[in-house]
Amino acid sequence: MQLQKSKRSKAKIKMALQGPSGSGKTMSAILIAQGLTNGDMSKVAVIDTENGSANLYAHLGGYNVLNLEIPHSPQRYIEAIDVCINAGIEVIILDSTSHCWDFLIDYHASLPGNSFTNWSKITPMQKAFVDKILNCNAHVIATMRVKQDYVISEKNGKMVPEKVGLKAIQRDEISYEFTIVFDIDSKHFALASKDRTLLFEGKPQFLINTHTGKKILEWCNSTITKSEMQQKIVECMTIQELSDLYKNNLDLAKSMEQEFVNKKNLLNNLITNTSTNGNGTYPHTS
Repeated sequence: MQLQKSKRSKAKIKMALQGPSGSGKTMSAILIAQGLTNGDMSKVAVIDTENGSANLYAHLGGYNVLNLEIPHSPQRYIEAIDVCINAGIEVIILDSTSHCWDFLIDYHASLPGNSFTNWSKITPMQKAFVDKILNCNAHVIATMRVKQDYVISEKNGKMVPEKVGLKAIQRDEISYEFTIVFDIDSKHFALASKDRTLLFEGKPQFLINTHTGKKILEWCNSTITKSEMQQKIVECMTIQELSDLYKNNLDLAKSMEQEFVNKKNLLNNLITNTSTNGNGTYPHTS
């Protein structure tokens, strides 16, 4: 038993996209996968429970499709993930995981006896499914439908119903398991409701594209966290130290470009002031 300093090795992202029907979850997942594989779509597989909808986006690249027929039990998903892993797939899209939860709800309803105690038979099945996602050696993008509702809003002077998303159709606590959760609205805009990478946290709504996947890949491949990088930027005392930090952590540094620029400007101002005041011998460097 020994304490060790925390350190992130190359990670496999486990993320979820949740939104109403028609919000673009499948296409968004494929675009993210395109970025995660640097465009090599032969390394991407869609486990499709949506009646072949994954094939609608074949123009985005030659990715693989595994049509998962009923029953959509956790065990069937687990077997499908194993097929992908054994084939060397690097990005697995589960489209969608809501069918798994639908299966479990129906199975629970069919069990005789006490409804409350019968959940003890459902929980291990759900846990096995989630554990498979978290522990498999691949990036996983899980899509989840949400229960839908309508609100009345004004548009061009008229009151019209607008479809909005509510709660994801999956077990309540499943969002805690993912590193990133994007909420996608009916206009295809995404917002991070959970983000351990800090890449999208607090950012305004945006349209998911291939660059989204590339940013996530850079984070996965970085062995230094964003918060650690921020501290290292603060500690840099010279332009050369800042330049070396940037070059040695290029992927993450590119995503923090403005922080490097701000620090460089600060150091340049300090050098200029020192030279002007005659209080040091620092060279004037741009």
